[in-house]
Amino acid sequence: MKGIIGLQRNYFKESRTAFFTNEEFSVTLFRYQSGIEAIEVTNSRGRMVVLPYMGQMIWDLEFDGVDLKMKSMFDQPKKADSVIDTYGCFAFHSGLISNGCPGADDDHEMHGEMPCAEMDSAWLEITDTSVKICGRTEYIKGFGHHYLASPSVEMFKAKGSIQMTMAVKNLSGEVMPLQYMCHTNYAYLDNAEMKQNIPNSAFKLRGSIPKHVKPTDKWLDYNKKLLNGQESINALNDPGMYDPEIVFFADELNLYQEVAVFEMASPEGITFFTSFSTAELNYATRWLLHNANQHVASFVLPATCRPEGFSAAENAGTLMMLSAGEERNFTIVTGKK
Repeated sequence: MKGIIGLQRNYFKESRTAFFTNEEFSVTLFRYQSGIEAIEVTNSRGRMVVLPYMGQMIWDLEFDGVDLKMKSMFDQPKKADSVIDTYGCFAFHSGLISNGCPGADDDHEMHGEMPCAEMDSAWLEITDTSVKICGRTEYIKGFGHHYLASPSVEMFKAKGSIQMTMAVKNLSGEVMPLQYMCHTNYAYLDNAEMKQNIPNSAFKLRGSIPKHVKPTDKWLDYNKKLLNGQESINALNDPGMYDPEIVFFADELNLYQEVAVFEMASPEGITFFTSFSTAELNYATRWLLHNANQHVASFVLPATCRPEGFSAAENAGTLMMLSAGEERNFTIVTGKK
């Protein structure tokens, strides 16, 4: 049996409020000092903190005492229109009209309009085996696109993983572009091995250099070695070389698998994983960064295209198009084994 509980913004106070409990789950509502509303859901394995009205970001994720989130400079979410002004979450929804790092011919924000979108509504769906946080936001411009985005994230009984979904429906009478990426910012695990059920050869080093990347001579030399095969990155054993970021792309994953499964396993026995359908998300990005302020090992970012901005996807012929009234759905399962 499923119960649905609607949420209102005035439910969220600076003091933590116990909202729901049973033998397996607890749901607590609170507001950060920055004014951002948050929901903490716990199960017998861990905890998740979701920002229900800010793009449904997942701010924190922890299982079995292990923090799955990247190290960043942010100790709490900040009110922002662009994700780079609050870049400390575990996961966000990137897109939806444009996605990734804008190129020279683009004028969109990094990772598009969805990461910090103000949600119109939020609610909980609770069963005996899961707690799901759901939301909805309508994007509309007088002389532009019009869509409904409906993300959700679900935590399960006695599991160390979550399921993230995004549904996008074109509400306009015209065709609209769609770019989507599920951007999970995983913790950096020293000497962890990265593997997946597609060949390592499917990954290609990013050739472009986005505006936010400031290359050094050492970094440029390392990139040349990666390109000519003198170096490879299947394990996180050289953090000094991941500053600035190292990014790989894997295209057309459906050539290898119907369901892609990626893992990152540390020598201490900690294993993170992500799985998804390649019919829905046919591209993958691997993003590594290790500097004084940020440690992140996004071993896979599932997407509908490469995250190099709107124009790059359009020129590559990978820009997804939704006809009037059409809806697309995307699902990933991710967490700790």
